[in-house]
Amino acid sequence: MHLLALTCEALTRPVYYFAAQSVHMIDIELVRRNLHQPADIHTRLQQAIDAHAGEKLAGSLLGGGLGGQATAGLRARDIPRVSPRAHDCITLFLGSRERYLEENKKEPGTYWYSQDYLERNAGQSAALTMGASTGDDAQAMYLKYMERYGKAKADRLMQVMNDWLMHYKRAVYLDTGLGGDGSVEAEARQVAEAHAWAFERMPARLGLIQRLLNGDWEDDFLVVPPGQEIAVSFGEEIISSRAGGRAEGDVPSPLAPPPGHAAITLYQGKLRG
Repeated sequence: MHLLALTCEALTRPVYYFAAQSVHMIDIELVRRNLHQPADIHTRLQQAIDAHAGEKLAGSLLGGGLGGQATAGLRARDIPRVSPRAHDCITLFLGSRERYLEENKKEPGTYWYSQDYLERNAGQSAALTMGASTGDDAQAMYLKYMERYGKAKADRLMQVMNDWLMHYKRAVYLDTGLGGDGSVEAEARQVAEAHAWAFERMPARLGLIQRLLNGDWEDDFLVVPPGQEIAVSFGEEIISSRAGGRAEGDVPSPLAPPPGHAAITLYQGKLRG
């Protein structure tokens, strides 16, 4: 099959690695994570999907999961779309929905770090992107928010971020074994030490990414038929597909981030409103 993989750049190394071993011909397009702001990612994903309309592809693969509900409402045009039943990239690094829930139950106040996530930071502080900042980083962000929103809203936003950090107790570096010089892990350790968080180095389990690129789409994946769109579902399935209107059990619009995600994105949305 000739497939198109639209993937969050946080998964760059694993996606290229398994695409190179797949029996299928796979074109890869990376989607800039842009601080994981769902509305922006949703727009760019739909534009990328539409740009390939009419091409002779057997299907498109969505690497990254629900992504703070960024993929909710994405419409498959003339080819099927395949998406992991996952809240976000963390599930794909951990290898299953069950392990995702297990780790969040073990310590819900966890920041997750990976090689691609931190090194592809688009000129922003990698630590700040993950929700942990040094004093200099925080000051730079505060000045940026002041310019964009004004002092009063910038003060409120920084207060929300600082309050949210108080709930975190653990930093986990997910080791994929796919390159890197150790600097990203070292940075994650430094941030953990600065915030007095426990630090863990955890082996990633990349089976879901491998299966996505190999065309093994049973159980842990949703295949969206042409003309339908992705909808959010309550329960273990996480996502469903719908032809229009609302599927039973789904959510019509983003309500809250999944476990382990900061509230900062929702607060920024309120500021833009």
